[in-house]
Amino acid sequence: MTKMPTTTTVVEYDAAGDASVLTVRTRPLPPPGPGEVTVEVMTAGLNHIDSFIRAGTESGWADEPWPRASGSDFAGIVVAVGAGVSRFGKGAEVIGHVREGAQATFVTVPAGALATKPRGITWEQAGGLYLAGATALSTLDELRIGPGDVLVVSAAAGGVGSIEAQIARHLGAKVIGTCGDRNFDYLRQLGITPVRYGEGIAKRIRDAAGAPVTAMIDNFGQDGADLADELGVSPSRYRSSADRRDTELRLLQGDPPSIAQGTQLLERLVALAERRAFTLLVSGFYAFDDVAEAYDDLARLHSRGKIILGMRPVTRVRTLRARDVFEAAK
Repeated sequence: MTKMPTTTTVVEYDAAGDASVLTVRTRPLPPPGPGEVTVEVMTAGLNHIDSFIRAGTESGWADEPWPRASGSDFAGIVVAVGAGVSRFGKGAEVIGHVREGAQATFVTVPAGALATKPRGITWEQAGGLYLAGATALSTLDELRIGPGDVLVVSAAAGGVGSIEAQIARHLGAKVIGTCGDRNFDYLRQLGITPVRYGEGIAKRIRDAAGAPVTAMIDNFGQDGADLADELGVSPSRYRSSADRRDTELRLLQGDPPSIAQGTQLLERLVALAERRAFTLLVSGFYAFDDVAEAYDDLARLHSRGKIILGMRPVTRVRTLRARDVFEAAK
């Protein structure tokens, strides 16, 4: 059993900027207070919104003190429990979320920000589950996706898009996923019908759908509203990339009601993942100290699924990735 640590190593930054401003530092770690637990982080996820916040473009973080911490998704093992916490004991494997600061070796969080990690979900998947998954599930809830729907999901091979597409299919919808050529086989393996980006996309979607399109989610952020209108999708059943960003920001609020809502979504996600309603693909796994490189990879916008940090990687040897081979051959 891991003993209660007195320090934690965290990813911080002292000014707005790109990934080069990130610094790994050691900070004191006080014991958990009432209602709190301390978790040894095994894995932590990266999200595009982390980069927007770090760049200083999100007004909700304007008054946050410096230095600021990075990341919202994590999974790990409980090492200490504060007074009044009965749901989790030492040694419990958990998945959690925070407003910021998940990219650390240890975090202290409210017990209400945690869900139990099933053994069937790997540490790599668990560490990237929260924000992408909660955003996807919240969006599908708003659109009331179900049997009889024909849903178009753009950037369907990405972290949020791939979860939306898989859960929508699980809910009974037919799903058309827009993507680049190299992701066709990946989407087909998930039961998603792939359609290539570019001129003439509306006709290709109609041909693939074989029925009227009833809903659309745009994760790509280019001409989504025009395409939805051309496809005859009602504005009430269309969600833009700006809507996605608003959803992510709501899920990153640190007040108790927001934490509770986020955890409810997380628990539903865990149950869906355990039933194999969706599988979170990890396309990049980086050692904790390589966090800046991991964010540079994310910024290239070519990864499938999620990019994850590992606090205790077995090896730092990199393996050749199929997407790197594809990019090099272009």
